[in-house]
Amino acid sequence: MSTVSRNVPVLEPLAAAMGLSAAPRVSAATPYAPSRHGAPVDLDLGGTESTGPSASILAKGWSAARSALGRYPITAALAAELAAALGVDASRLVVTAGADEAIDRVCRCVLSSGRNAIVTDPTFEMIPRYAALADGEVRRIAWPDGAFPVEAMITAADENTALVAIVTPNNPTGTVASMGDIRRVHDAIPRAMVLVDLAYIEYADADITRAVLELPRAVATRTLSKSYGMPGIRVGYAVASPEVAGWIRRAGGPYPVSSASIELARAALAADGAVRAKRIAAVRSNRARLTVQLRELGGSPTDSEGSFVCATGPRAAWLSDALAGQGIATRFFGTTEQVGTPRVRIAMPTDTRSVARLKRAVRVALNPQAVLFDLDGVLAEVSDSYDAAVVRTAAAFGVAVTRVDVLARRAAGNANDDWALTAALVTECGGAPVSIQEVTATFERFYQGTDGVPGLCETERLSVSPEWLAGLASRVRLGVVTGRPRADAEAFLERAGIRELFGAVVTRDDAPLKPSPAPVKAALTALGVARAWMLGDTPDDVASARAAGVVPIGVALAVAGEATNPLPNALIRAGAARVVANPMEIAQWLD
Repeated sequence: MSTVSRNVPVLEPLAAAMGLSAAPRVSAATPYAPSRHGAPVDLDLGGTESTGPSASILAKGWSAARSALGRYPITAALAAELAAALGVDASRLVVTAGADEAIDRVCRCVLSSGRNAIVTDPTFEMIPRYAALADGEVRRIAWPDGAFPVEAMITAADENTALVAIVTPNNPTGTVASMGDIRRVHDAIPRAMVLVDLAYIEYADADITRAVLELPRAVATRTLSKSYGMPGIRVGYAVASPEVAGWIRRAGGPYPVSSASIELARAALAADGAVRAKRIAAVRSNRARLTVQLRELGGSPTDSEGSFVCATGPRAAWLSDALAGQGIATRFFGTTEQVGTPRVRIAMPTDTRSVARLKRAVRVALNPQAVLFDLDGVLAEVSDSYDAAVVRTAAAFGVAVTRVDVLARRAAGNANDDWALTAALVTECGGAPVSIQEVTATFERFYQGTDGVPGLCETERLSVSPEWLAGLASRVRLGVVTGRPRADAEAFLERAGIRELFGAVVTRDDAPLKPSPAPVKAALTALGVARAWMLGDTPDDVASARAAGVVPIGVALAVAGEATNPLPNALIRAGAARVVANPMEIAQWLD
């Protein structure tokens, strides 16, 4: 949910009223905003930066920066050092605000109305964006995995092709174009600039930078954001022929990088590279291991040579969400114009603890040994039983509440005990203080019934097909984790004819109530498993599952005649991987 300050006017309608309009290429663009899962995360693998520079590099860089902050930034010394490392003359190198600004400048150098750019699909998403903003036509060639599509790139070119963009290793797939591929494209399209983005080349099997620079119409872009782990200083660079480098200089501002960034970059370049080399080696090693694991689990990874692993196919979206449900952020890419396969990019951490956590989370997401269910609002539809008992009990104490009030109270958390929830609602809605014993006794009369009066429990019905549940039980072990008393839990399971399907039933009589992870851990122990998914309808269920290392899936059962349900958003905010309207929806993610 977005918020807007009441003190800030909304300017777009005002601009339109004044007769202002954006240029067509700007109107057609959308702001860059990577999609984010709504669950809280504490391990962010959605970006592709590394763990950052050492303290000594920072100290040296800041010391030099302090004396430079009073002057306009001059990039000449940094450009000379970068050029020397590549073995080229400094006249060929232009320092920019990250490699993406270099790409933006290159697009503006050669593209205009009537000219076109050829890019792969998928690719680094800023390339087609910058090409379109430069008023160029963008032609996309599918490259989902495997060999670089040389012939398709060449075939797509015509006399108006001014730019061919190749990202290697590609982002987000990590696949690479060989030097032979790049040379063929360069030679076959003689009037086009060939942009080769090498942002991840340090992680590849071969560094082709110098070979690219031998091509007269090639521009190579590099960055300090990835292997140097310094995306915050925004330092990148472009290398081309002296003439093209001159174009690139003219296509941007005179001071693209701050003085502090320049000095931090120079300190990083001058530092002993052993730590950085060790980090790169760790990424490559961990990448290989995760790739093997994903192949074993049906995750369909590409042959990535980037600082990340890319899993593709129908389970990619589920993997991304399930990792978010375990507190790990990734970057999900949906289908594209040319490629109908979704994919998730997972940046590789280097510390042992994060790597172990990631590998376990992937296994839990793609290969659960068990599925755990809450009862109320998950296996049992309780709008006419437990929820109605809350409403009637509150009324008995002179307080009018609705089922929506009940759902809102559950969405607030710490509401896994319906007796305590009812007592809280009575007080919160203006009733006189009432003891939990009085509330419990009244609630139970409505729920269990009295002599001659059927209890509301008789209205409960199973929310899933018994046959579906039996089929699920043939694939994974099943358990119940509920805040009900054991007698009530067992009674429902017996009435529904499904008791024998569950190898563990953990109730309030057996462990602390959720959000404690204790009942979920007790179910895992009873089932003899380590990996599971759990379906629950409250933030307490989600919190309990996450704390126990289980993938939480929210459930918001659809109830006829009701459109307002605060639970779905609350479940995602609490950390649910996804929210379903019926538990049977999970079958598609097990395949």
